[in-house]
Amino acid sequence: MPARRPVRRTAVAAAAVALLAVSAAGCGDSGGLRGAGATPTAISPAKLWPDLRPASSPAWPYDEGSAETVKGITVPGDDVHEVDPVAVVQAEIGSDPADYGSAGAYHDTATRMRKCRARGGGAGCPLLKPYYRDLTGDGRDELTVGFRLYPTNQTALRVYTVEKHRLVRVLDDDDAIIGVELAGRTVIVRSPAGISGYEYRTTWAWDPERKAMVFFRDEFLRIGRGHHTRRPIPAATSSASASASSASASSASASASAGAR
Repeated sequence: MPARRPVRRTAVAAAAVALLAVSAAGCGDSGGLRGAGATPTAISPAKLWPDLRPASSPAWPYDEGSAETVKGITVPGDDVHEVDPVAVVQAEIGSDPADYGSAGAYHDTATRMRKCRARGGGAGCPLLKPYYRDLTGDGRDELTVGFRLYPTNQTALRVYTVEKHRLVRVLDDDDAIIGVELAGRTVIVRSPAGISGYEYRTTWAWDPERKAMVFFRDEFLRIGRGHHTRRPIPAATSSASASASSASASSASASASAGAR
């Protein structure tokens, strides 16, 4: 509390004491510095096997991210908001009979997509609510789309941008997903782990050189008290065991606040 000037008159002194008592009741710590205890000594990383022979082949193959133009979709005014998400998903289904055909792993998705109304919606429609957010830093929104993959318990995650009047897919990820977040220029995917109380979080970030969302970080995080379970996860376990990719970017974890149009 700030120091108060001494007073000479008794009445004024009494008033000052009363005021000080009231102020002190509403004040807590004076804000002074306090010791935080001993600081542990910093230890530099210990470099193991300095004479180790360099590897002659790449590490375990991560998907390094790629961009692909969506055929059959026009972008009026180069505004991704004008693109119908239903038409985008149907274009993917039509171009991939191996996955969505009658013998494909996601054949039920193609059937259910016929129930979707224009721009989404409708009973049984597997398309989730689309979101719009600038993920490339060019001042224009990208389109983030998710749709359920039947009969599996997986979700398809896609991000699209517009480049030279073309709709370009810059993120393509199928996984067992329990949550997706948009944070800055990153997409964070939460997936179940085989141990209860834990989950995987995979971060995809925009790479201006590759012009795609590329793998940036994969984390195995404790989210609560749990125990080991022998029950199998009814889909791909996580993006740690799925194909992911690598590049440099920055990531932060925050809930997606981008509004759907």
